[in-house]
Amino acid sequence: MAITADYHLHSSFSGDSDAPMEAMIQKGISLGLTQMCFTEHMDFEYPVSEETPAGFFEVNTDSYLYDLLKYRELYRDRIRVLFGIELGLQSHLVPLQAAMAASKPFDFIIGSSHLCAGKDPYQPYFWEGRSEEDALREYFSSIIENLETFTDFDIYGHLDYVVRYAPQKDKNYSYEKYADLFERMLDLLLENGIGLEVNTGGVRYGLKELHPCTALLRRYREKGGELVTVGSDAHRPEDLCRSFDRAEEVLKDCGFRYYTVFEKRTPRFLKL
Repeated sequence: MAITADYHLHSSFSGDSDAPMEAMIQKGISLGLTQMCFTEHMDFEYPVSEETPAGFFEVNTDSYLYDLLKYRELYRDRIRVLFGIELGLQSHLVPLQAAMAASKPFDFIIGSSHLCAGKDPYQPYFWEGRSEEDALREYFSSIIENLETFTDFDIYGHLDYVVRYAPQKDKNYSYEKYADLFERMLDLLLENGIGLEVNTGGVRYGLKELHPCTALLRRYREKGGELVTVGSDAHRPEDLCRSFDRAEEVLKDCGFRYYTVFEKRTPRFLKL
């Protein structure tokens, strides 16, 4: 396996995972990873419900960092354990997002869009009363708004996350159909030195392609983009490094010869 760094991982410090951090680390070692970056959820103002009580997706960064440093030291001779966060972006929350990004010595920050107009595409009501295309256009437009208002993060996570939960998933989805929005997104990423995540988690949801779709990755490379991290979005040990061989193939096919890792918010390129 050429890709030996998984840069999108969750443990029990994230509301939607029960996985002990140490179990995730031990699994990473068994798979031959040289480094792994935990990116616990921080989604401010996530809608409160019976399933997601207040603060459900807001990690306790002090407790998280305490355990991470403990295991970093314990396993220092076997794997490098990095301190990251997945910051849920919403344009009206810029002050909170900025304060969080500056609050701890993060090695890596993923900016992700889990909410659009306060709604998660995971919830059926996000799609009600409009066409699938209209819903996707609203979601992608919100990413543009996020990029126009806040840029203190390193990589945009699973850029087309929304298609995981679309009524037809990615059956009717293509880069070309939303090229007008994607072109603006890519320009903003490049202008601000923000990269793209290749997220293999979409395969677990029955998608035809990884996040983002191959055509979007290829266009990012054509426009000069080079910053790409690879993450499994694993919330349990058995999902670490899932479909990493496929990610390697897709990246090479799109013209990438390197993937990226981060430490102290500084990128480093590793050969595919």
